[in-house]
Amino acid sequence: MSDPVTTNPAGTPSDPSVAPAGDGTGSPLVADPGETNPVKKVVLGVFIVLGLVGLALLIAFFDALRHWLALHTGTLHGGPDLYYNFWSGFGSDLGEATLITAVGLGVYTGVRKVNCHTKGCWRIGHHALEGTPFILCRKHHPDVPTRGATHEHILEQHRRFKEARDARESERRSAKV
Repeated sequence: MSDPVTTNPAGTPSDPSVAPAGDGTGSPLVADPGETNPVKKVVLGVFIVLGLVGLALLIAFFDALRHWLALHTGTLHGGPDLYYNFWSGFGSDLGEATLITAVGLGVYTGVRKVNCHTKGCWRIGHHALEGTPFILCRKHHPDVPTRGATHEHILEQHRRFKEARDARESERRSAKV
């Protein structure tokens, strides 16, 4: 949580290790969101090609895949009836799969409640954003250093907090008198 006295003014980086841009504006270096990384394009292209090749192989060898699946799930050579081996072997694990899925969804729900409220961020949120109901991680909170705080930075923040606290206490004392 941040103290209003220690909050940096708008437009200044909250982390002293963040260097301002070299263009003289004083704004931190930020990549243009419209730019796309060429490596990401290549990786995406490779995944699309691999997906299409996999789909083509699935279509080409569907009969063999279906036979393999029937053999290994126990439905090809049945016992007293066609699906006896399935329910005695592979199908008996469906109850455990259901239980594991339910536990997994419960864990996901619990994690979603305590993680950072920024969309798509799975980090644990430890820092409340004042004036909002949001809990943020150190990467997304505006007042938390992202590259780790140095010992000097921590001592400076503590000194500011103590000065602000002492100032509030002296105001209260002078108001009572």
